[in-house]
Amino acid sequence: MRGARARAARAAGLGLEPALRDKIKILPTMERASKLIRGLRLSGDVITPEQLCCAAWPEAVGKKIAGHTRPAKLVRTRLVVEVEDHTWQRQLFALTPHILNNLARTLGRGLVEDLEFRIVPRRRDPVAARQAVPALLADDADAIADPVMRGLYKLSRKKALA
Repeated sequence: MRGARARAARAAGLGLEPALRDKIKILPTMERASKLIRGLRLSGDVITPEQLCCAAWPEAVGKKIAGHTRPAKLVRTRLVVEVEDHTWQRQLFALTPHILNNLARTLGRGLVEDLEFRIVPRRRDPVAARQAVPALLADDADAIADPVMRGLYKLSRKKALA
């Protein structure tokens, strides 16, 4: 009986310490999830802080801004974000406190404390050719079957174009 009760308690608390489990109950949903993931003490291969930040970026800034930006990497507590041009860089720099507040609400305090906006031109996706380009341009002299006449035609054309 004792073993079943202990297993049920572990299953309900996910193996977390009681103090941490009590703290998690009072936090907002996303922050609870973040604290829960950190509290599980998983290996670093599962989810890195950088991956968490990159996943939380669209939620923190919205669809429109996320479409023009890309979180590149997390250096200590600074999130480096790639932007399309100088205008986006200036506008987002002005919104930095608001974005940091949204990231703290989503990820929890202490993970991202600063933002750096770097200008990286937007990469264009490869585009398929609409029609095949011939390897060599066809010469209208090639349509002349007689080699002597073809040579005379090319010489007269050369003189006319010179």
